[in-house]
Amino acid sequence: MYRLLVVDDEEKIRGLIRKYAEFEGHQVSEARNGMEAVELCRKNPQAYDLIVMDVMMPELDGFSAAAEIKKISPIPVLMLSARGEEYDKIHGFELGADDYVVKPFSPKELMLRVHAIMNRVRPAAAQPRQVESFGGLSVDFSARVVTVDGQRVELSPKEYELLSYLVQNKGLALTREMILTHVWGYDFYGDDRTLDTHIKLLRRRLGPYSGYIVTLRGVGYRFEAGE
Repeated sequence: MYRLLVVDDEEKIRGLIRKYAEFEGHQVSEARNGMEAVELCRKNPQAYDLIVMDVMMPELDGFSAAAEIKKISPIPVLMLSARGEEYDKIHGFELGADDYVVKPFSPKELMLRVHAIMNRVRPAAAQPRQVESFGGLSVDFSARVVTVDGQRVELSPKEYELLSYLVQNKGLALTREMILTHVWGYDFYGDDRTLDTHIKLLRRRLGPYSGYIVTLRGVGYRFEAGE
């Protein structure tokens, strides 16, 4: 069971999500706008496992609310929006959003994405410390920490999972379908530019080591770096 906070100024949307979420056994709370959502998280940062946040809302839009909430807690946020332009998606991911769903959406797909996010952010079982280093780039899998030239790089959960999958399969040609299936956690359908957007953001985070992620035209990507 997950504790979800659904934030949308449309009562019908909140009700639709609540219906499907509660049917699957989840606990649902609601907020009518971004300001209300921020206040709820300030009162109890540990109250929710995931937030479903609409972008276009009065008083405080979803992007601004998500940014404020991320200052309080690293709680995962799934953004909802009627606009599917790449700029909006990039902006959301830069703020730390874990996924972005365009309205109108399938409630079933939304819940699949919720489960995929939670499967990624759950603490892994205790295991021996594993660290991979490539020059000044280091990935600590047990701590989920990435450093560039000794400085910790803050990655969103999705960016970390993407880098982790690429590194763990270094030297191998990974198709777009393989990456989407393993990183997103479900059979992805829709706008596959989502992957390209995350690759662009990840390369930006890696700075001088962005070239380690090689584009394979017509195929996908490969992580390629000297030991």
